[in-house]
Amino acid sequence: MTYLRPADLAREHGLSPQTVRNYERDGFLPPADRSETGYRRYTGRHAAALRTYLALVPAHGYAEAGTIMRAAVEGRWDDALTAVDRSHAELLRDRGTLDAVGEALAHLHGRPSGARRPPARVAQPFTIGELARRLGVGVATVRAWERAGVLAPDRRPSTNHRTYDADDVRDAELAHFLRRGHHPLPLIATVVQEVRTAGDTRTLESALTDWRARVTARGLAMLKAAALLSDYAGARAD
Repeated sequence: MTYLRPADLAREHGLSPQTVRNYERDGFLPPADRSETGYRRYTGRHAAALRTYLALVPAHGYAEAGTIMRAAVEGRWDDALTAVDRSHAELLRDRGTLDAVGEALAHLHGRPSGARRPPARVAQPFTIGELARRLGVGVATVRAWERAGVLAPDRRPSTNHRTYDADDVRDAELAHFLRRGHHPLPLIATVVQEVRTAGDTRTLESALTDWRARVTARGLAMLKAAALLSDYAGARAD
């Protein structure tokens, strides 16, 4: 059997050998056998794991990629695939958010949007807890968005509790999407305000085009990562 050194795996991806060792330590690669002198002995299985993990990162983000790869290395395929499903559900929601923003822009311009589906309906206003659960964030996060001017919910006169209607849910989902893109809250508040009002939307239209391109790129990255993950699942250890 031909063994590989950390440097051999690292060279293919422009990494340092220490980074490869760190990935093994973190569970993204199977544990390596050691030579009699204590050196790591990697195999083709390790090379495949490294390619898979590096493809998972742009598709799912560092945290979720690590969750997926650790589960795959340990043979916990239900856990790995559940994590993959979470990312696909998130991407689908992002597409829905972009459709909602496009629908709002089209309405401002008075032309059909071509959106593939109508905006989501909210049968009755959400409470702050229900909205937080829908987005998968904490209640404190929703309150922070309100303080930043991203959200402006009504309050029930009898209890003074916040209520979130369909427009509020749309704004919250847009904010959630933009925060995952590391946009600051003041910018998000400006974008949401542009959606709410009939102001100058040229900047928003340009941003929307960029967001759609990034969502498409992530979807394609998911396809590549899925192919490598499938190959890794089907391959036998060397």
